[in-house]
Amino acid sequence: MLRQILALAFIFVCTTIAWVVLGTTIFSRTYSSNEQLQGHVGSTWGTSQQQSPPTATYTVTDVVNSTTVEDGKLIVHTGNVQRQVLLPVESSRIGVNIQLNPRQKGLLWYSTYAVDFTGDYTFRNNSPQAQTLDFRLMFPAQKAIYDGLQMGVNEQALALSTDEQGTVGKATVGRGETVSLHVAYRSQGLDSWRYQLGDGIAQARDFMLTMQTNFREIDFADDTLSPTAKQMIPGGWRLTWQYSNLVSGFQIGMTMPTKLQPGLLAGEISYAAPVSLFFFFFLMFTITTLRQIDLHPMHYFFLATAFFAFHLLLAYLVDQISIHAAMVLSSLVSVALVVSYLRLVAGLRFAALEAGTAQLIYLVLFSYAFFWKGFTGLAITIIAIITLFVVMQVTGRIRWSEHFAARRGMPVT
Repeated sequence: MLRQILALAFIFVCTTIAWVVLGTTIFSRTYSSNEQLQGHVGSTWGTSQQQSPPTATYTVTDVVNSTTVEDGKLIVHTGNVQRQVLLPVESSRIGVNIQLNPRQKGLLWYSTYAVDFTGDYTFRNNSPQAQTLDFRLMFPAQKAIYDGLQMGVNEQALALSTDEQGTVGKATVGRGETVSLHVAYRSQGLDSWRYQLGDGIAQARDFMLTMQTNFREIDFADDTLSPTAKQMIPGGWRLTWQYSNLVSGFQIGMTMPTKLQPGLLAGEISYAAPVSLFFFFFLMFTITTLRQIDLHPMHYFFLATAFFAFHLLLAYLVDQISIHAAMVLSSLVSVALVVSYLRLVAGLRFAALEAGTAQLIYLVLFSYAFFWKGFTGLAITIIAIITLFVVMQVTGRIRWSEHFAARRGMPVT
């Protein structure tokens, strides 16, 4: 009996080493490909975006006097210096529609999205005369596309000139006159979208931003403002930030939800596989001892390889098909290996009922526990406690010394 236990321990240790190597290989494939693929996704789809409010400026020419001493005489020089005067935003009405559309590259999913942005801003010419205002909209990201770009004043489209930083339009505004600037575009981004109220601590008067999403798993970064109102809509949320006179250094933003990462998930399942094999060996050893079924260490070796086949097949299927389809296919293959093998060793009833059920619990259900983020440890703990309870209740009246003695006296077949 001691030799059998030592042989099982040796098989367990060797299989554990194989799982560690497999898990390390999966993580290496995942992270090495991420360095290349993330840049590729950003170059073809877009990067994270941070939109700032448009600006309205006009040019003022100041007369500046300067003095110099030449040949002992004081000379006064008069010159003109131009400066830009920035008009404050009187009110803001902003609409953002974010449509999450994740894309898979290799072993990773990337949170790509499309965004429709519209904004209506009010400016007032507070100078004592009419001014030609430069309205500039800074682009939220340099690596992006902007389709349907519009800018208009009082419902009149502006002629735009665009550079790497943004787009500019000009309009003449009378003294004390208030104008409404409308901007709109469609774009694409990655991972997050933000709206920056201004540089550093900024003031926003009569401000309202409404964001609509097609996903429910909303998340806000630590340095962003929470919405003042939330409304659930079909498939997503309508979020509102509304302030009468806000002074803040925070931003408004949305962090896109991420899908289950098949590569990372397969790696985590591989690293935790020795725990599931331990439960399975423990239950099989208990059942075969009680029912006096002779399972040689070589039988346990083939059972361990059937478990390893599940994780090996899963590791190379997840970048070809969906993670759920890969789980189902890998589970069917592994269970079929175990049941068809033990059918020859101990009969169909033991193979399908005891061994098959144990494998479904300790391999398939155990692996699916990693899909429940935040509850994986609790799920595995519950499985372990239930297993311990059942085994203790079944074996509580067993005289183990008699059973082990009986097994030692069994004829070798």
